[in-house]
Amino acid sequence: MYEGAIQDLIDELGRLPGVGPKSAQRIAFHVLSADPADVNRLAGALRKVKDLVRFCTTCFNVAESEQCRICRDPRRTDEVICVVEEPKDVVAIERTGEFRGRYHVLGGAINPLEGIGPDNLRIRELMSRLSAGTIRELILATDPNTEGEATATYLALMVKPMGIAVTRLASGLPVGGDLEYADEITLGRAFEGRRAV
Repeated sequence: MYEGAIQDLIDELGRLPGVGPKSAQRIAFHVLSADPADVNRLAGALRKVKDLVRFCTTCFNVAESEQCRICRDPRRTDEVICVVEEPKDVVAIERTGEFRGRYHVLGGAINPLEGIGPDNLRIRELMSRLSAGTIRELILATDPNTEGEATATYLALMVKPMGIAVTRLASGLPVGGDLEYADEITLGRAFEGRRAV
């Protein structure tokens, strides 16, 4: 639609996840009208993240050094590992303040339709961590969708023979939600995970 640099920017922004054509256009025109110092700061942050950020050699969370801050933290327990799909899931769990163990980031979930199998994830590295013998519980915190469930089931089958307790995050109704708006799967999970009061 547009020509030259502005269309190139719209095209590149449109390739980002969650950014549709209209959002890409709005962002591009915002950048065009923004103060040059703000645009330079944004460009610098993009370059900096590509230059400095890598994956932790232990858990595969994002880090700016060999290990992430969670793996370096001596106050955390080494007996419990929480398995998540992506680094953003670590942030979500950390916001709760409820978990004081370690993490393992798989880098996705099993999805045969997309050609992602167990060998495409960091399952081998997880099994290596578990074979050290210090882990007593593995918490499976994969997404509550078909791919996440398949990944959790696969991991549970792999880990159970090792004698490590395998647990799964509970799922069900959100706080403040109405029963009439809950889908059948969510409502079914809420019934399965019910507890005494």
